[in-house]
Amino acid sequence: MRNWIVIVDDEAMSLTNARIMLGEENMRVSCLRSGRELLKFVEKNTPDLILLDILMPDMDGFETYHALRELEEHMGRSHIPVVFCTGENDSASEQQGLELGASDYIRKPYNKEILIKRIENTINNSRTIETLKEEAMVDTLTGFLNKTHGTERISKLCSRKNGSLIILDLDNFKLVNDLFGHETGDKVLAAFSDIVRRNTRETDTLCRIGGDEFMAFCDDLTAESSLASITLRINTQLCEEAERLMGKDHGIPLGISAGVVMVPEYGRDYEELFSMADSALYKVKKEGKHGYCLYHKPQEDEDPLSADQDQKLERIIKIVEERNDAGGALMLGNDSFALVYRFIMRFYKRYGGTAALVLFTISMPEGTDNIKLLETSSEFSGMLQKNLRVSDIIMQNGSCDFFVMLTERTKAEAEGAIKRILECWERTGHDEEAVVDHAFKYIDHAKDVTTN
Repeated sequence: MRNWIVIVDDEAMSLTNARIMLGEENMRVSCLRSGRELLKFVEKNTPDLILLDILMPDMDGFETYHALRELEEHMGRSHIPVVFCTGENDSASEQQGLELGASDYIRKPYNKEILIKRIENTINNSRTIETLKEEAMVDTLTGFLNKTHGTERISKLCSRKNGSLIILDLDNFKLVNDLFGHETGDKVLAAFSDIVRRNTRETDTLCRIGGDEFMAFCDDLTAESSLASITLRINTQLCEEAERLMGKDHGIPLGISAGVVMVPEYGRDYEELFSMADSALYKVKKEGKHGYCLYHKPQEDEDPLSADQDQKLERIIKIVEERNDAGGALMLGNDSFALVYRFIMRFYKRYGGTAALVLFTISMPEGTDNIKLLETSSEFSGMLQKNLRVSDIIMQNGSCDFFVMLTERTKAEAEGAIKRILECWERTGHDEEAVVDHAFKYIDHAKDVTTN
């Protein structure tokens, strides 16, 4: 069947003629006798087009059209294209129908060629428009709704549907970008989106609201046991995908944390519900990540304003600390490293301090493939972090260069740290195939500061 057409007309002869014409063109046809039948029909069906007669008793075509659009809005569905039809030669009603938003207008008795062509043109135009709308609404990497359209849709769902509003946050995802690169980070995000899609239903709405932060509205999902099961499955499957993409020894505690609020238990205002889910998410992060938390209203003896402020402060501290929660030296991207480096050097110039700047460069034999190069670089990066202090910072510049800032060491201590790193690398067995050279500069601002 090429297309599914619903004909709504109270005249039996018109219904029969239209059904025969469309059936001869291999179209699927459903015939209804009133506007009320149509509204009941579209609650469970989505045809490609509706051929709607204007002059009908009880509810005319215009009233039916209004009711149809209200129903579609309430259900959160796309508009089905409507072509008005009438036996009257009335330009005023034609103008009214088109102003309402109808896709086209055709007169009875039908000319088969004109009827078929207008139906096909209307359906093709409607599909093109829907495709363009979808492309503008969707995040290209994950296939979820983008922040603007996702927020708009979920806000409407909160106002009329029962279910769960969920904020999802990938735990420690920034480490993926820093240690394995943004290309791998994108692969992890794409894999995560596939996992979420597999563990939710078509009736659920999924949205990407930030780099590694997502939102969902799960229709009629109100059982906490179901939430626990979904969260566990997503975390388990995400770990499996992370190992596939980055290797079993990637060392990143990747996972998902979820903050959940039930709708309408705490109202239907989206902004308030989002804040509640965000509060629950913070609690998961604070208590160890990799799980979910269901929002519960604070106790009566609790000061909400004070709790909110304390909560905000704690969350900011957590976010700042989270980046280096794996221990060892701090691995930063270029921009972040530059900010921290400039701050430390300004501080040392003003109050005194010492820093050793080291550039480690890995040299591989000519013709070494990229995969081997990345594996070696990743291993050296991990070794650096493990063997330096938490007060040291590292920046990987390209695939083979590592710029390191060793803070608060004497020159002899800095040289000892460099020697220890080179010896540690030799023990890995890479010393012949992956030679590490280094350049070293020592800065002492302590002697520049005069004490009173």
